[in-house]
Order: sequence, then C-alpha cells, then structure tokens
Amino acid sequence: MMNKIIKKTINKTIKKISLTIAILSITFSAWAISLDQAKQKGLVGEMPNGYLGIVIASSEVNSLVANVNKKRKSIYINLARKNKITMKQVTALAGKKALAKTQSGHFIKNSSGSWVKK
Repeated sequence: MMNKIIKKTINKTIKKISLTIAILSITFSAWAISLDQAKQKGLVGEMPNGYLGIVIASSEVNSLVANVNKKRKSIYINLARKNKITMKQVTALAGKKALAKTQSGHFIKNSSGSWVKK
C-alpha cells in the first residue's frame, strides 16, 4: 500500500517536472534568435546534464551559453525545491528532454563526452 502511494507521488512529480520543463522551454524563446543561430552554425549544443555547451568558443558564444545556463540553473533550482527532489534528478530529466528535442543536424554531447551531430 505504501509503495503504491510512493509510486503515485513519484509519478506525479515526474509529470509535473516534465510539464514544467516543456512549458519553460517556451521561456527560452527570448534567446531564440541568437540561440537558434548558434545552434544552426554548430557553435553550441545540448548536453545530457540539461545545460547548453560550447562547441566552438568565442566571446559571443561564451556569453550566450553563460546567460542561458544561468537562467536554466535558476529554473532547475526552483523545480527541485518545489518538487522536493535533487538538482541531479531535475538536470537529468531536463537533459534527456533537451537531447530528444534537438533538431537533426544540431550538436549534442554523447555519453563519451564528444560533440556529435544528431
């Protein structure tokens, strides 16, 4: 009985986080033009930890990635607190979603730490 309650709670939490991350991806549209351009040019890519990574560094790219990741971290912290789970759980889920949503031809970091085109 207790296991069913725990499973239901965990499933609800995962659904809430998934929905919140999906909704918050709209929030990232504020950077859509520059972020999209950077992705199109192969300058940045998504990583399994839920953060944006630098494929080809420049001051402009470094600044973009720092700004995007700062905002993502803030969102992840709030999600973790709100749902009483760890940052590691939130970032793992966010990373999984980001990698899945990455367009074909854009870069992702694979499990061995290399940048590859999806």
